[in-house]
Amino acid sequence: MRVNSEQQRQMMLTEPIGPLLFKKAAPTVLIQLITVIYNTADTYFVAKIDTAASAAVGVVFSLMAIIQATGGSIGMGATSLISPMLGQKRVDDASTVGTSAALMSILAGVVIGTLGLIFLSPLMYLIGARGEVLPYAMDYARFILIGAPFMTTAFVLNSVLRSEGQATYSMLAMISGGILNLFIDPLLIFGCGMGIAGAALATMLSQMTSFFIMAIIFIRDRSIVRLRPKYIGKKPSTYLRIVRMGLPTLFRQGMASLSSALLNIQAAPFGAAAVAAISIANKLYMLVRHIVIGIGQGFQPIAGYCFGAGRYSRVKRVFWVSTAAATAICLSITAAIFFFREPIMVWFRDDPEVVRIGSIMLRFLCVTIPLMGFSTYVNQLYQSLGFAAGATVLASCRQGIFFVPLVFLLPYFFGLDGILATQASADLLTFLISIPFLIYFFKKHLSAPDGAE
Repeated sequence: MRVNSEQQRQMMLTEPIGPLLFKKAAPTVLIQLITVIYNTADTYFVAKIDTAASAAVGVVFSLMAIIQATGGSIGMGATSLISPMLGQKRVDDASTVGTSAALMSILAGVVIGTLGLIFLSPLMYLIGARGEVLPYAMDYARFILIGAPFMTTAFVLNSVLRSEGQATYSMLAMISGGILNLFIDPLLIFGCGMGIAGAALATMLSQMTSFFIMAIIFIRDRSIVRLRPKYIGKKPSTYLRIVRMGLPTLFRQGMASLSSALLNIQAAPFGAAAVAAISIANKLYMLVRHIVIGIGQGFQPIAGYCFGAGRYSRVKRVFWVSTAAATAICLSITAAIFFFREPIMVWFRDDPEVVRIGSIMLRFLCVTIPLMGFSTYVNQLYQSLGFAAGATVLASCRQGIFFVPLVFLLPYFFGLDGILATQASADLLTFLISIPFLIYFFKKHLSAPDGAE
């Protein structure tokens, strides 16, 4: 049975913020954690091969970030349009946006996968694979590129379901893929003797599983937004609007790919242990970041519905409740990481040099992790309500405007410690710049009295 769009709208506009946010954010947090499982499981099992293989997973993460940035930007562009449309009862327009975004993601995934396979060796070298790490990186990246169309489209289907407040369906799809990945990772790596290529094949098959489950949800009309050929956008403006609204995500995640590659390139002269340590520390950091993003993805459709209906005070309340929840969670996780950073590193790779370097980086990251929720949600507030220019600037700060100069300047003055402190320094500056952006947004766009429905 299809979900009643008016019931969904009334729930977004009238239910108490706390319980509603929990209801919408719990599935998206789980989805984000499953995304981490895809990467962390590979890192854990591949680290059992040797240090160079562990470093290769970190290098190829830059490539995966490109694929995720592509699917995520198209999906977020669609989400930013769909939620306000549903708040205004424009279900057919929302279906046009969703269907057009799905088509774009398929084509984008095919292009990335094809070009990546053709230029595989130079691409791996470009993103930081050197010496003994290069063959491992090529073996791992090959399957990731084959699965690129499924990965990009899964991100879009996930986003469309979230935009209408139906995150539970996408959660089930992602959990199914994540559980499959956990089981077949060691089977293919060690049982079938495929090594690092087995880890990549496991990730590809898991992503395909999630994609097919979500596709079935749409085919069986279990969603408000309908994906059908008749809804494919006929006007270029439909696609341009999706691209424009998705630019902040493209900048944010595209910059993440760039920053990861630069970090690997800068760390390469210090050896495979440094690259492996940074890769493992980043996985732990991304665990926290994905939780924060998951809460934000529960916050975004609520904000979109309310903004579309003129409920401005409710938009502000859901922002502050989301920020408070994320900050509390970040503080708890930060304490655990800080006090157990060395045992955590040993659990991944029992190499004294990897443990030493990774522990230093985790100590730096613990300083700024509690600030992550605020700066992330200021960015998502701009994007989810359709203010692409401000969202793009904010999205570019953390991994681009601040990160890129710091990744060159800090190592110049402080060597390897400078590399390890780069991400934390960029996060601190992003938090500081987010404060005036939020003050301006509240005064400019959310200060008017609530409008009539």
